[in-house]
Amino acid sequence: MSATALLLKEKGYGVTGSDAEAYGPPVAILEKGGIRPILGYSPDNIPDDVDCFVIGRNAKLSPEDNAEVRAAHETGKPIYSFPEMLGELTRDRTNVVVAGSYGKSTTTSLIAHILRHAGVRAGYFIGAEPVSLPAPAELGSASLFVVEGDEYPSAHDDSRSKFMHLHPQDLVLTAVVHDHVNVFPTFEDYQKPFRDLLALLSKESRVVVCSDEPNALALANDSGASVVTYGIEHGDYRAIDIRIGETTHFTLIGPDSLSLELSTTQLGRHNIEDIVGACAYILSRKLLSTDALQAGVASFGGVRRRLDNIAPTSKVPVFEGFGSSYEKARAAIEAIQLHFPDKRLVLVFEPHTFGWRNRANLSWYDDVFAGSQLVFIAPPETQGADTHAQLSHEEIMDRVSATGVSTVTYDVENPGRVVDQLAEGDVVLILTSGSLEGTLELFGRQVAERFS
Repeated sequence: MSATALLLKEKGYGVTGSDAEAYGPPVAILEKGGIRPILGYSPDNIPDDVDCFVIGRNAKLSPEDNAEVRAAHETGKPIYSFPEMLGELTRDRTNVVVAGSYGKSTTTSLIAHILRHAGVRAGYFIGAEPVSLPAPAELGSASLFVVEGDEYPSAHDDSRSKFMHLHPQDLVLTAVVHDHVNVFPTFEDYQKPFRDLLALLSKESRVVVCSDEPNALALANDSGASVVTYGIEHGDYRAIDIRIGETTHFTLIGPDSLSLELSTTQLGRHNIEDIVGACAYILSRKLLSTDALQAGVASFGGVRRRLDNIAPTSKVPVFEGFGSSYEKARAAIEAIQLHFPDKRLVLVFEPHTFGWRNRANLSWYDDVFAGSQLVFIAPPETQGADTHAQLSHEEIMDRVSATGVSTVTYDVENPGRVVDQLAEGDVVLILTSGSLEGTLELFGRQVAERFS
């Protein structure tokens, strides 16, 4: 929503907005764009000269339960979901949609950054905060618009997946692994919107798909579209001779005897896979030279909350790994193990997304934390708890404890109790798409103060 607000402001619209709370990067992003959200919902927040509304799908935004949303409907003015508005803003652009169960934000950021680093002013929209770009979204002046597409439903009254509004000319498909069980109970349910997305493509379109993820590859091959594959293990474009380090080096190989040395400061094999995917799209569409590609990859600074070190002065590094699903959590854990093999891995975990809180996914906890020595688990988020089969904190703690991993409750009233149990030689990984009940930044500061 904040990225959509930025695009509307850039387009020349006056933008106001309301939310129940505001924290983290979106607040600074909006303020930098000259937009200050109003905290709390009220019909009085609606400007007299409003032309239209953009309303999210948050559980607090149903007309039945929210007086401001109800008042918006009563004005008779147009109401859009944010993907509908994004589709309107980019209707005349050459849209490349980046979709999949994971890797969307990073791959979208990579394509946009590499192009812009080379002077191609592509437009872009990212559902996260890219480090190497000026904002999460800009209209740009080139025809190409790189947009992260999400499979989640668009609005309370629109069950279509968000990416169905985005007019894809090309598609980068990273993975199709069952997620969002509160919305897509079966894997077939989850696959359907991706099939529908592929059906939007024309005969001139191209699908760049990760061939290391078999579900995505099968859907792409079944679509009848022109397919280019990428991966680490398999693909038309692949990474070989990977040398892990503070700066990781590898060789990108591909069609026409391509062999290109690339380097990155991003952690983990999953980031290498995303880099290869971005390169596969750019090279297969002949958008840049290999020299420009090489320079763009090397200068890429990543995406905030995707393995940032939030305590860089500390002898005990603290990384934010987001971890909104099982696959994302495993990728983050394996990245830290790969780069810090001799350190004790301590996790701080908050079950924030519906996926982590839904009883249908209880088995995720059987092995997701493999490789860690100590896990602090915060109470699960409660928003929307009555809309699905919500797990209790005790159920989650018991399930993880049964795996043999040392498990402790994260005390949101006193995060210093976690700091007291750390030692030099540890590395900390935080897995949450939330804020640890508002203590995330405080926790990072306390670790830095203790181990500076």
